[in-house]
Amino acid sequence: MIARRDFIHTMAGITAGLMLPYKGFSQSTSNDKWGNLLPLRKLGNTGESVTMLGVGGYHVGWTTEKDAQEVIEAAIEGGIRFFDTAESYASGESERRYGKYLVPKYRDQVFLMSKTTAPTAETALRHLEETLKRLNTDHLDLWQVHALQSPSDVDNRIANGIIEAMRKAKESGKARFVGFTGHQSPYAHLRMLEKTGDQKLFDTCQFPVNLVDLASQHSFVQKVIPKIQEKGVAILAMKTLADGRFFKNKMMEGKQVWQTENPVVPNKVKMEEALYFAWTMPISVLITGAENAVLIKEKIALAHKFAQMSASEQETLANKLSEIATEGKVEYYKNIL
Repeated sequence: MIARRDFIHTMAGITAGLMLPYKGFSQSTSNDKWGNLLPLRKLGNTGESVTMLGVGGYHVGWTTEKDAQEVIEAAIEGGIRFFDTAESYASGESERRYGKYLVPKYRDQVFLMSKTTAPTAETALRHLEETLKRLNTDHLDLWQVHALQSPSDVDNRIANGIIEAMRKAKESGKARFVGFTGHQSPYAHLRMLEKTGDQKLFDTCQFPVNLVDLASQHSFVQKVIPKIQEKGVAILAMKTLADGRFFKNKMMEGKQVWQTENPVVPNKVKMEEALYFAWTMPISVLITGAENAVLIKEKIALAHKFAQMSASEQETLANKLSEIATEGKVEYYKNIL
């Protein structure tokens, strides 16, 4: 527990250095033609800044077209300017909807990111061309190697030229920045850093950041964040509510996917505590999924009220979740190979 306490204290200082001055929504220091922005954070060493909350593209792909459009519009109105998607989301439907409802009107004001699950350079570069076409744009602000599964998966992708594909995309201007993602194993991320750290190619890294992860033996937060910080790579947080497992029910496309008897929210922590923990970590943006406008507006409201949690608050919450963290039921998506 002493090690965890020391870790939490160290992270608080780093987070403060990422946050840009902000006076509140009515007195925002940042705005564009569409209105005031949510608070901004530095995107690693890129020189860019992004809104502290971003829209996850997975939900945009599977929800109804009407809801997808309303999520995009509500996000823009609420001050979000970071939008995530991937070629694999709903077989490209997420990208197509961004290309229809986001890009034509808002492209110059948003930070647009997509990802590829490709195992080889050839497939990755084909994915990139298809992504740009669906998104109706000539470039991405960020393109990421998606869903790293294990150290051996990293080795295989590197052997098949994925690094060269990322570099080519960056040099051609089709991707301003590049990064990598994964939710199964922190050791995959550590391997990618080990293999590419000296090349200074990657600008971002995306992985789960949540309270259960902090209490886990295989923690992205404790194992990956310190290494990422050494490299000046920006952290993109996902699964801050463990892909919905913090709640009792998960509904998808009008159907109940699963139900848990002992949900994290509200049985153990409040939703705002779960999100505020993630924002207290040194992340650049928290990427959240929302299948309707009500859900994205809820997260926007919490972003406006955010205040950094104290180390003691974080530790107390993590201790409350230590037991369920060892079960493997909440972070079901982890698969330590």
